[in-house]
Formats: sequence, C-alpha cells, structure tokens
Amino acid sequence: MTTLILLLLSLAGLLLVLRKESGAKSAIGVMAGFGLVSLIFASGWLALALFAGAVITAACGLPGFRSAWLTPRIFAMFKKVAPKVSETEKVALEAGSVGWDGELFTGRPDWQKLLIERNNGLTDEEQAFIDNQCVHAISLCNAWDVAVERADLPQEVWDFLKKEKFFGMIIPKEYGGLEFSAKAQSAVLQRLATNESLMVSVGVPNSLGPGELLLKYGTEEQKNHYLPRLADGRDIPCFGLTGPRAGSDATSLPDTGIVCKGEFEGREVIGLRLNFEKRWITLAPIATVVGLAFRMFDPDNLLGEEKDLGITCALVPRETKGMEIGRRHCPIGSPFMNGPIKGKDVFIPLDYIIGGPEMAGQGWRMLVECLSVGRCITLPSGAAGAAAAAVGTAGGFTRVRRQFNTPVAEMEGVQGPLARIAGLTYIAQSSVYQTANMVDKGEKPAVPSAILKYHLTEMQRQCLTDAMDVHGGKTVTLGPRNYLGIGYSGAAVSITVEGANIMTRSLMIFGQGAIRCHPYVLEELAAKDNDDVDAFDRAFFGHAGLIFGNAARAFTQGLGLGHPDVPFDAVTRRYAQAVSRFSAAFGLCADAAMTTLGSQLKMRELISARLGDMLANLYLASMVLKNWNETQPVQGEKELVQYSLELLLHRTETALEELLQNLPNRPVAWSLRALTLPLGRRWHMPKDDVSRALAKSITLATPLREKLLRPTWTTHVEGGVDNPVAQYNDLLAEYERAEKLYHAVNKAYAKGQLPQEALHPEDRFEAALEAEILSQEDAEFMRDYEARVLEMLTVDDFAFDAFAQQKDAAVRHDAA
Repeated sequence: MTTLILLLLSLAGLLLVLRKESGAKSAIGVMAGFGLVSLIFASGWLALALFAGAVITAACGLPGFRSAWLTPRIFAMFKKVAPKVSETEKVALEAGSVGWDGELFTGRPDWQKLLIERNNGLTDEEQAFIDNQCVHAISLCNAWDVAVERADLPQEVWDFLKKEKFFGMIIPKEYGGLEFSAKAQSAVLQRLATNESLMVSVGVPNSLGPGELLLKYGTEEQKNHYLPRLADGRDIPCFGLTGPRAGSDATSLPDTGIVCKGEFEGREVIGLRLNFEKRWITLAPIATVVGLAFRMFDPDNLLGEEKDLGITCALVPRETKGMEIGRRHCPIGSPFMNGPIKGKDVFIPLDYIIGGPEMAGQGWRMLVECLSVGRCITLPSGAAGAAAAAVGTAGGFTRVRRQFNTPVAEMEGVQGPLARIAGLTYIAQSSVYQTANMVDKGEKPAVPSAILKYHLTEMQRQCLTDAMDVHGGKTVTLGPRNYLGIGYSGAAVSITVEGANIMTRSLMIFGQGAIRCHPYVLEELAAKDNDDVDAFDRAFFGHAGLIFGNAARAFTQGLGLGHPDVPFDAVTRRYAQAVSRFSAAFGLCADAAMTTLGSQLKMRELISARLGDMLANLYLASMVLKNWNETQPVQGEKELVQYSLELLLHRTETALEELLQNLPNRPVAWSLRALTLPLGRRWHMPKDDVSRALAKSITLATPLREKLLRPTWTTHVEGGVDNPVAQYNDLLAEYERAEKLYHAVNKAYAKGQLPQEALHPEDRFEAALEAEILSQEDAEFMRDYEARVLEMLTVDDFAFDAFAQQKDAAVRHDAA
C-alpha cells in the first residue's frame, strides 16, 4: 500500500512539474526525492525505477550532459527529416506578426496579453461617417436595380463614393485620404454589406490594391502623384494578380516582364516588355490605373548579373499602348465590376515598378504582407455585416409571418436556424471587432486573417442559407422586393476569392501557423539552415519540454483537475478554461502530427485542415470572450455568448475527435486520445431551451436584437430605397399590441362569432369591428398593420418576356 501511495504521489509531483514546465532539475528532484523515500520505507524496485528516471532525465535535460553526445545525433537526424521550406514559403512565413494565435500554440495561453489591448471603439469622426455617409450610400442601392436592371451601381452612388473619399479610407490625410482605423474600415464595410456590389466596390481598393502597396513601398514621387488621386476617386485602381493558370497558386503566374530598351515619351529608356493575361480582376472594367504582378526577367543583364529577378509589382495607366481592358465577367449573384485584362508587348519604364527599380523582385513579399492585413478586414467585415442584416430580416419576417394562426417564429423547426443565425453573427462581429483592434495596435495578423477569411465567409453562407430557409417563398422569388436572394447567390464569391476557402482551410491556417506561430519550430528550422547546433539544442529541448507540458496539462484538465486561473467572470470562466485545456490538446496533437508525418503533413491536407479547425475555433472563442469582457452586455446576451462558445467548443472537440480517428500512426492516436479525451467528449451542441430563447430575442423588439443590428442599416432615409430591416423594426415595435388583437379576432372566429367566409385577416377585422369585438381605433390600427405585413410578404411578378434578352426569341405559348 505504501508503495502504491508513493507511486501515485511521485506521478502527481511529475505531472505538476510538467504542467508548469519547471525544467529538468525540478523533475530530477521529484524522482530522486521519492526514490530515496521509497528506498527507505517501501519498494526497492520503485526506488530503482525513480532513480533510473532521474538519471535519464539528467542525461537528456541538463545541457552539460546532453550537448556532448545527444544533441549532435538528434541534430543530424533532424536535418534529414525536416521539411524543406521554399523561398516563397519563407516569404509567407515571415510576413505578418504573431500574437494571440501564438499563445494558443503554447498550450498555456496568457489571457492578460489578450485583454490588455482594449478595443476603445471609433472616433467621433469615424462614427459620424458611418452614421451619415455610409447610410446615404446604402440608401441609394436596391439589390435588384444594381444587380439586374443596371448591372452597376447608380452613377450618383459612384459620384458620392468619390466625393466622400470612400476609396481613400486607408490613405493618410496628408495625401487627401480619410486615414481611418482598421476598426472604422471594418465598420464601414459592415454597414455597406447589405449590397454586395457596393461593399466590394469600396472594400477592394482599401485592401489588396495599389493604394496599400504605394503607402508601404512606393517612392515619394509615386505617393505624391497617385495617393491624392486615389483618395478622391480621380483614379480608380484595380490589381491584376490571378489569371487562367494562376489562381490560388499565385506564385505560379506565367505573366512576364522582360527587361529591355524601348521608347518612352520620345526617348529610349530601359524598361519592361510585359505580356500578361489576367482575369477575375475586381474594378478592372472601370479602372484608370492597374496594379500588375508579373515574373521579371533580365536575359541581357541590363540591370545586373541576375536573370530571374522574381515576382514584381508595377503600376500601369489604363491608356498604356497594348493593354486590353474594359470587358466584364459576371460574378454570380452580384455583378460588381470585375473583368479580364490582357497585354501584348506592353512597354513601361522601370519607374512604373512600385517602389522603383530597387523593389524589382520584391512583389511576392509585398503582396503577402498586404494580404496579412487586408484579408482580415474586407471579406470578414462584409460577412459580419451580411449576417447582421440576416438577423434583421429573418427575425422580423418570422415574427410577422403567420401560419396555423401563429407566428412561424414560435415553431421549433424555425427557431433552430434563427438561433444559429444569431450565434454565428455574434461570433463574426466579435471576431472582426477584436482582430481589427489588433491591427490598430500594430499587429499584422497573418494566421488570424486566414481564420477570419475562411470561417466568417462560411458563417455568412450558413446565415444566408438559414435566412433563405425561414423566409420560404418570399426570398426564392427574385425582384425589387427580394432583399435576400441576390446576396445569398453572391455568397459564393466571398467563398472563392482572396484564397479559395478549401485551400485556406486545408493548407494555410495550420500550414502557416504550425511554423510561424509555434514557439520553437521556426527556431529549429533556422538552426538547421545555419548549422547551429547550440541554437538547435535550446530550441529542441525547449520544444520537448513543451510537448511533455502540454501532455500533462491536457490530461489533468481533461480529468477536471487543476483548472487554469483565467480573468473572466462567472458567466464565461468555464469556457475560457476549456479554451486553455483545448489549447494544450491542440499543441500536443500538432506536435504529434508534425513528428509522425514529417514532410508528408503538407500532403495530408485533411489532417492539416482538422488541426486548423481546432486552432480557428479556439481563436474565435477567444474573440467572443474578449468581446464579452469589455462590452456592456444587454438582456439576453448571456444566453447568446453561452450559445456561441458552446458551439465553438463543440466544433473544437469534433475536430479533435476526427483528427484522432484519422491520424495514420494508430498507437500515437490512441495515446493522444487517452491524454486529451480521458473522460470522452464533454462539449455538445447548445441546448434547445437556449435556442428558443435566442429565437425569441431576435424576433421581438429586444435590446439583444438592437445590439446585433448595430453594424447594419436600420433607419429610413427620405428619398432612399426601402429598408426592410427598418420596416421590420417598425412592425416589431407594434407587435405586442397587434398580437393581442390577432388573438382576440381569431378566438372570436373560432367561436363562430364572426362569419365563416371571413377568411382573410382584413375581412375578420371588419367583421370584428361590426360585432364590436374591436374598437374603431383598434380596427384602424390592424388595417394599417396588416397592410404593412402584407407588403413585406408580397413578391414581384413580371411581363412574360421580361427575362428574355432577345424579345423576339421568346416563345409565345398562348399565341392561339
């Protein structure tokens, strides 16, 4: 019995040392101490095992013992099996910065590092722009008019966008721009997101485009010429990167720029002869200046000895001879300005290179560094804004739409999708707010940008699908009254552009994060490249300590022991502790996958995707926790934050389960399961009662509905297009009175107090007035209320040949 007690105590002591990563000396002390006690009071065999463990730990854990013989052998093996990182991968890995994503890789995230950078909101100037200029712009855009009738924004919208400098949000005031914060840019795009064409037209020039490239890398002459013109809309930019053979693999672009001599403005200069074919280029049909990425070669060594200079970026004015521009693609759902660009033997001077000739060959680095910021602002913000609009319309419609004498919002089959819309919207809003705040604090979040791009656009797609489902026939019939259908069909665009979601999930999130964010992997690879055995020793054994630490943390916390101390309130504390627990499990599984698969992990994309899912859901949960921590909650938000966090933790655990089911090395997978899920799965989907409460909150005039709708357009504008969210808000404000009158009239009808032929609500109101069941005032109220409800339920119809572009080709089936 004494031996068993000493064994358990020694294991507990070792787990405590490992959890804290206290180092080899502490572990040796625990084993030697309990070994001595065991030798005196209990089993000699236990003492021998503990002493042997102490000796092995000393040999492996103390630098003086291991450096002479162990480290060189491990280093030699590591150099043989370590994956080779290409130059383009190195550039991507070095781009951006590491912040909270790095903390999640450690298995012991320091929550204070997340919470210390508070989001203090927008300036008065920024808020005024969102409340006024943004509202005016969106009030001029009807989805059907923009997408079908015009296939373009109205001219007055283009003029207004230029006048109010929407295209210059990122440009400093010294160049005539607005110099908005990242948070303000995000808020602008969320407000404009009810119209996809408008959001994209404003978002793209402020993310990946000539403006940002010029700001970071342009010469003073280029900045002074172009930035004021971009800020006030005299120049409309586009950026040509993708082409027929270069989509997600942008580094494979076949477009070339050959260094040569040519004539420019009447004199012979050294320049570039460009040959290129680009497609899917947003704003290309109307662009006045084209940012262009191409592979630069110097076959005659006019610039130096290097013949292949690499990817380069240049600015090419629209009128440049040899460039074909102006034709259009038709993006699904929302035909914003997008089209191909071609060039045959287009000659430009070297001064057209962004940053001048000195930046030749630096294009890939420039693009990756810009993407690390732009990808976490534009499309994620548009997704969050579209989701907020879905809350407004789906919540309003399901409350005023009645079937079986009851609002469909009271049906559980409808409440499930409504709750999901609310939860995903809350996650999206929290994530874009807090990540934009990180950008404003100086971070360049490369891995979080991939997380937000993939997960928030997928959330947008899910929200719009759910909203379509609960609307039924109202939104499957296109026309000016349909406020949802065009945005729903256009969601595929966000899924595909700026890094297709399939690639982002399976290659980028974990593939980049595994090296960039890991506390030791980058150091180990650098030591390999530099043949530095001492640096490798420090990194490798630090890495080993992390693995053992994560194993101990994942196991003990999985058993419910030793919960980490987290700086959150009673509502969210257990969720933050779960994030810390899964952080340890994720770190352990990531190291196991990298160790057992090595360079093959690049090709095992489903394994990488599931590890990426774990990291992403932990990141999103952290953003929800931070948002809850620093904003004032409203009634009903407690249930919403619980729903959101339970959903994200359920998804995290599902990704872990699927990873363990598919990890090729089965003994390792079994061991990982025992360590990370010692009590099996513990996180389930949110309960039905929470879903019911959330559905009620977003289908009535509640503080929670109001909070979720803050990013989107909720007001009426005189002379502007109808705003369905504002119309539903008006109906919900009067719903309580209307519902009582509906109930009274329907009850009277059921009792036979009203004529049986009074089948329409309007007929029943009139009959109820005659029977003195309704007062004159109530009857007038219900006439008006029901008329407005009917208008929201009504769909459009058109002339028989309205959709035929060739009217004479329309078959007249009723010709006889």
